Amino acid sequence: MKLTNKLLLGCAVILISTSSIFSQNVSIKIGQNEIGLNQYFTITIQVENDRLKQYSEFPDIEGFIKRGTSSSTTTNYVNGRMSSTQSLTQNYQATEKGNFLLPPFFMTVNGEEVKSEGTQIVVGEPVQRQTRRNSIGRDPFEEFFGGGNEPEEFVDIKADAFVALSVDKSEVYVGEGFTATLAFYVAEANRAEMRFFDLANQITEIVKTVKPPNCWEENFSIDQISGDPVTIGGRNYTRYKIYQTAYYPLTLQDIDFPSIGLKMIKYKVAKNPSFFGRNRQEDYETFYSKEKTVKVKDLPAHPLKDQVAVGSYRLDEEISTESLATGQSFNYSFNIIGEGNISAIEAPSPKADDSFDFYAPNVTQRVNRAAGKVTGVKSYDFYAIPNEPGDYRLSDFFSWVYFDPSSDSYDTLKSSYSLNVTGESRKNLAIASNDLGDFYDQIATADNELQPIDGNDWVTIIVNIFIALTLGLTAYLLFKKTA
Repeated sequence: MKLTNKLLLGCAVILISTSSIFSQNVSIKIGQNEIGLNQYFTITIQVENDRLKQYSEFPDIEGFIKRGTSSSTTTNYVNGRMSSTQSLTQNYQATEKGNFLLPPFFMTVNGEEVKSEGTQIVVGEPVQRQTRRNSIGRDPFEEFFGGGNEPEEFVDIKADAFVALSVDKSEVYVGEGFTATLAFYVAEANRAEMRFFDLANQITEIVKTVKPPNCWEENFSIDQISGDPVTIGGRNYTRYKIYQTAYYPLTLQDIDFPSIGLKMIKYKVAKNPSFFGRNRQEDYETFYSKEKTVKVKDLPAHPLKDQVAVGSYRLDEEISTESLATGQSFNYSFNIIGEGNISAIEAPSPKADDSFDFYAPNVTQRVNRAAGKVTGVKSYDFYAIPNEPGDYRLSDFFSWVYFDPSSDSYDTLKSSYSLNVTGESRKNLAIASNDLGDFYDQIATADNELQPIDGNDWVTIIVNIFIALTLGLTAYLLFKKTA
């Protein structure tokens, strides 16, 4: 009876020494703060009546090493009403004996910031499990609390989970984007306890294996692995996205994705669990995805087939003024907005015409990667000066051709603005502004009277001597060559 009371008292002490900081339905619980060197200190985050969808990193504690996590879910039915609690516990192992401080800290759980006041942790000598035996050498509580010195036997529980590489399109045009997602799916009925293993290094190797050499890539950069509920074939799963990216094939070559392996830590459980004994054993299991192929097809015939962008786009344009005089400048923005490979969009080239001077545009772009799509805007800001008066439609100067895969057709974005230009022509002004040099500056003062060349006998003599010498030299060279 003394042993029973002692155990119950020990349990009570654990409960009393647990400190909690609660928000409405999210809390942080600090484990027992007086432990042996061979025992774990724990921090647990708990969510009531909701799923544990995302959480920030557990704090580091000086003098302790993180030793994995464990999770649990509890569901209760009281008076016909259901309540549930989902918990995740981080284990810490002390590296030495002594007193340690866990200062106050914050964690973000399901988007809510929760504070813990921290605690003092006392680490003492390793705890030894002692048993008292009765007159025939057996502890009457032995079966309940651990079962003697027999080796523990662990059994493997089959995981109801799988890894899959999925694509949102099975066939695309050259230049058309598709999204590939590698995710780990855990069934709601899964009983096997698992966690990710060395995920950063695994993802690095996965990217090298998955990435096609003939594609432009827009990575969605998943920084934190969090689960979201999905239904597949009528069954409920939790999906953990590991890697997601958009690919744009650059050549007429099918995209082949090989089978991808994901190594997970999977725990075996004790065949005869005990109160104080070791009830699980760490093991590993690798899950493999199925191979996947995305067909790539050529664009329909078109003079600009090898130059156009592929996607769904619209035009948003701005102009500083629609009425101006020759020689006055104006600004015009040609903004291409939509879904596609925004980075690869090329600038519209205004038609060459003496009526306007167009200068190279300033280019800005914004790319958004969210919800499995790549969208954005690419802006071209032109500066121009009109040279001739008249009425002009900017659509005669600015147009941009693209291919829309949703309609399987080419389309053109054209300006809707018109310009009214007044004033005088600047063509003559442009000629006058050119400096033709000192020779032409003397034209206005030069004598235009014709002068005879009969009086210049010395010029004639010099020319005749030069001609005679040239003929003589030519005859000598011909004679020497034939000799």
